[in-house]
Amino acid sequence: MRRRPLATAALAVVLLGGLAACGDDDQAKADTAPAGTVTIGAQAGGIAKPTELKVDKQQAIADLVPEAIKSDGKLTIGLGALPTGFPPLAFVGDDDKTFTGAEPDLGRLVAAVLGLKPEFNNDTWDNLFVGLDSGKNEVGFSNITDTEQRKEKYDFASYRQDNLGFAVKAGNSWNFDKNYQNLAGLKVAVGAGTNQEKILVAWQEKLKAEGKTLDIKYFADTPSTFKAIVSGQIDGYFGPNPGIAYQISKTKGTADEVRNAGVYSGAGASMQGLIAATTKKDNGLVKALAAAINYLIQTGQYKQWLAAYNLDTEAVDSSAVNPPGLPKSNA
Repeated sequence: MRRRPLATAALAVVLLGGLAACGDDDQAKADTAPAGTVTIGAQAGGIAKPTELKVDKQQAIADLVPEAIKSDGKLTIGLGALPTGFPPLAFVGDDDKTFTGAEPDLGRLVAAVLGLKPEFNNDTWDNLFVGLDSGKNEVGFSNITDTEQRKEKYDFASYRQDNLGFAVKAGNSWNFDKNYQNLAGLKVAVGAGTNQEKILVAWQEKLKAEGKTLDIKYFADTPSTFKAIVSGQIDGYFGPNPGIAYQISKTKGTADEVRNAGVYSGAGASMQGLIAATTKKDNGLVKALAAAINYLIQTGQYKQWLAAYNLDTEAVDSSAVNPPGLPKSNA
């Protein structure tokens, strides 16, 4: 969702929800859960079912954290969620002060494994990276895509696939199955000027060459798009996978319920894009972050975290340090 300029327009549409960021830095930094306890989805307004997990400090992993970072007992986590937040990934909760969403919750889980207290610095997207550069933020958990260009300044520990998804009406048996030919004869909505539009138009051209059709539709906003899905006006919507996960949470159990009919890498056919915990290059923290994420994967708590936010389709088998990122030609 923060991959590249083409995604910006879709982000503005998908993230409608009236969720504002907290204006009080002291409240924003507060994290009062007992040591070793993380409640996934706390104050999340129904977007995720609150689930309390017991996460014990793993000394061997904690020992990987550089002394300069762990000496104050805190892990300072940067979020780029100003001004409005981006559910289900990061937003201010029902109490108007708790940072909630998939990204801060993973930060809390990782901090617990390291035996550190999480402290959040919420800022604009650009200032998130300024904070990493200055050391104000020791790590960023903010839907940051691993790219080769960013590797010149940052280290990465991967934790989610960077995916687009297809939303369809619940009960619709159609599935994408990572095969563009399955789109033949359908009407599919997409955000204008987005990365996903570029991909969808390329598929449309391939189908046309095969004597088949794909009707691409555009709507003014997210509510209009999803209303068109449930009314049968269109067959589906191709957009950022986390935004679709948010709509699934909002509509579950209602007449407007939707489901995810398949995902596709935001990097296109060339490679699987990855979202990663991000640190200043060579600050020594990245190996501890990857080890902590891998511990959460092994215990099953990683799976519980993803499931809480309907992000199961973005699971990785393991966290890697500085895996191949989007090439500079596609950044």
